[in-house]
Amino acid sequence: MAVYTHLGAEELAQLIAHYDVGDLVSAKGIAEGVSNSNWLIETTGSGAADSPTRFILTMYERRIELSDLPYFLGLLDHLSAGGCPVPRTIHDETGAAFRMLDGKAIALIEFLPGVSPTQPTAAQARAVGGALAQMHLASSNFELTRANTMGFADNLAVLEKCGEAGLASIDPALPEILDPAKAAAALDLSALPVSNIHADLFPDNVLMLGDEVSGMIDFYFACRGTMALDLATTHAAWCFDPSGAHYNAELGDALVAGYEAVRPLEVAERELLPEIAKGACLRFVASRAEDWLDTPDDALVTRKDPLQFVSRWHFYDEAGLGIFA
Repeated sequence: MAVYTHLGAEELAQLIAHYDVGDLVSAKGIAEGVSNSNWLIETTGSGAADSPTRFILTMYERRIELSDLPYFLGLLDHLSAGGCPVPRTIHDETGAAFRMLDGKAIALIEFLPGVSPTQPTAAQARAVGGALAQMHLASSNFELTRANTMGFADNLAVLEKCGEAGLASIDPALPEILDPAKAAAALDLSALPVSNIHADLFPDNVLMLGDEVSGMIDFYFACRGTMALDLATTHAAWCFDPSGAHYNAELGDALVAGYEAVRPLEVAERELLPEIAKGACLRFVASRAEDWLDTPDDALVTRKDPLQFVSRWHFYDEAGLGIFA
């Protein structure tokens, strides 16, 4: 259950009273997520005909630096104002995007309808590619910035911290990924176009109504970064079966086509995409290996297997440029 802090009905009602959204009707804890406490909030609305009455209340518990919140929440507002399917931040009576409660930051976010696909279709993948490109174009002039803390060199550092013995305790073959991680860390992306990127657009971070993207959520890895990296990360997240062993070419082709229908790739981006995709896979190998080793054996948590992204890495390594041609 992703509610780490208990808030009683009176405390929630007092909190919601600081926003022009009406009175609290109900609050339900949301099980999804691993880093923050989340509630689905329903209110009476402000009285306006188009007043929303459902929101997501988030208390930031871990893995979020308070100094990054103006960037994360400001980017939501910027993208929403630019017509992207992104939830806006609800500002309080003072105009603030977040409030503090017992030393923790809390934000009220617009609720968007839709469901996350578990078996995406080609039409959905195409729509996601288009929405991602739209987001890149709309966020290019966002005034705030945040560095990518999950870059290729960072991934290598995490894997080296895990150590060969630690990696081998997960799987005897896993230490072999260290050499590819060193090669990825040396990859120079500085000449490629940048914008603000989502950096974690897995299917569970996309809401869909049929074949239309109704919401892109959870921007807490967002940063100023290479747009091709965001496309490659999304490609790796959407276009394989859960094991990572089987690539779905129909989804992959649709995702890239949808992206290029809105923002055509530059030649240099396309030529580097296979190497960028390999680096994107190593990010999840590193983060999953670190979490695996840090999770106690008796913890009630299902570990995510880093080998699922090792399989993806091998696919991109063998497929080369043909996969993005």
